[in-house]
Amino acid sequence: MAIDLERSFKPINIAVLTVSDTRTAENDTSGDILAERIAASGHRLAARAIERDDAALLVNRLIGWIENPEIDAIVSTGGTGLTGRDVTPEALDRVKAATGGRDIPGFGELFRWLSFKSIGTSTIQSRACAIVAGGTYIFALPGSNGAVKDGWDGILAEQLDSRNRPCNFVELMPRLQEK
Repeated sequence: MAIDLERSFKPINIAVLTVSDTRTAENDTSGDILAERIAASGHRLAARAIERDDAALLVNRLIGWIENPEIDAIVSTGGTGLTGRDVTPEALDRVKAATGGRDIPGFGELFRWLSFKSIGTSTIQSRACAIVAGGTYIFALPGSNGAVKDGWDGILAEQLDSRNRPCNFVELMPRLQEK
């Protein structure tokens, strides 16, 4: 796997969603990291929001963004742990059911493998996951700065780069809603 510099880079529109009962625009460091990395990669930050750990609120926000043709992918941070307030995976399940979406199981598997190198067996507490729904990718990362860096630097930077070989998420985008 490598970036093929003979291929052209195609920037996409990415929304960032921070899921937290305590974060604000002033202290949303994981959201800041994602926004910075998105811009540094040449993509466009299409939207950014903070939502409480409430599955109904998350579903409404995600479906609204899926219906927005100006958003190609969504990266969320937070709400993927094991506590009762961690409901991001459940919200993604509801979005998937409502839209006929599909799981991307390899995302969570690869995230935990990469995370193991940083935090050891504590990675087992992560429910990082991803789906594609309504032609939009949704990636759910844990809320820590380290997890966001692992997820973006180790997976998303390459898979959201149209030059990545042998394949990438961007080249599939025109076909995501095929029947």
